[in-house]
Amino acid sequence: MPMGRPFGVPVFVSPSWFPIALLVTIMFEGQVSDAVGRPASYLVAFTYALLLYGSVFVHELSHAVTARGLGLPVRSVTLNILGGETSIEREAPTPGREFLIAFAGPLVNIVLAALGIAAHYLLPLPPVAVLLVDALTIANLLVGVFNLLPGLPLDGGRLVRAAVWKITGHARSGAVAAAWIGRAVAVGCLLTGVWLASLPGRGFGWLALLWSAMVASTIWIGATHALRAERVRDRIPLLSARRLARRATLVTADTPLAEAVRRAQEAHAGALVVTDHDGRPLGLVSEKAVTATPEQRRPWITVGDLSRGLEPDLSLPADLTGEDLINALRRAPATEYLLLEPDGGVYGVLAVSDVDRAFAGI
Repeated sequence: MPMGRPFGVPVFVSPSWFPIALLVTIMFEGQVSDAVGRPASYLVAFTYALLLYGSVFVHELSHAVTARGLGLPVRSVTLNILGGETSIEREAPTPGREFLIAFAGPLVNIVLAALGIAAHYLLPLPPVAVLLVDALTIANLLVGVFNLLPGLPLDGGRLVRAAVWKITGHARSGAVAAAWIGRAVAVGCLLTGVWLASLPGRGFGWLALLWSAMVASTIWIGATHALRAERVRDRIPLLSARRLARRATLVTADTPLAEAVRRAQEAHAGALVVTDHDGRPLGLVSEKAVTATPEQRRPWITVGDLSRGLEPDLSLPADLTGEDLINALRRAPATEYLLLEPDGGVYGVLAVSDVDRAFAGI
């Protein structure tokens, strides 16, 4: 659900936020009811839920604003079931920038907690306001400290990554170290939940265990994703459009699909390219569209009926490799791309499914 564009950053709220807001309201209402009668206590408790997620929002927005200030494009900020997520389009180019972006979020929470403490002692607040301020102070302090735990995907993990990167000179070393520490943090969170649930007469019980399991699983998955991303990144330089290309059969748009498939099979080709009568490429035929067409209908359907016009970004140089190839695919998402020789001749067709298979087993 789009919620606006503060500082030019698109902000979204996931539907998963609503059940958590309801849960926070119900849990906090028990404390509010001692100071405010029902049903007003539910309104105050819901206000706390909104303010709590407001703190999370400011945390994520601080990441986004810092990243943009350092020249990195930000795709979005999303509030979800476990807090929030800032989507930055590319990674920081230096460990110093990585450190600043990561530290911005926890720093904001710690500053908010300090302001809450100051407000408690310096301002003449009514009892309900004191309750809200104290609860938000504790929440911001916990969020700030928790995010500083030294493991990916937490902000503290990014700080570890930046530190190891600075020491070793290799971003990969920092990411791998922070990811493994993140897995250890995940196990620690789960064991902490088990310990809290086992405490007699503390009222934690199954809720503490459930919440710790959710947090631990999220951290473990994030750390595992970071490790996998590094393995993928190791293989990116090995990518070559020429090596992954399929041989293409050139046919005109009025060629029956059955005949085009027969020619491709005869030439051991894996793709069809539609050309004009002078051999200039005009479009690509999707492999999915061919396989979805029953064989008995293929003699009555032309390749032109199944082809997609060649937009500029769908024609790529056959010599693309590594990051340049990945960036070209990101600019114009599609299932197939035409690969051209430097002289404009058709080299073949690059299928995204073949690129995916190049990463199989990672």
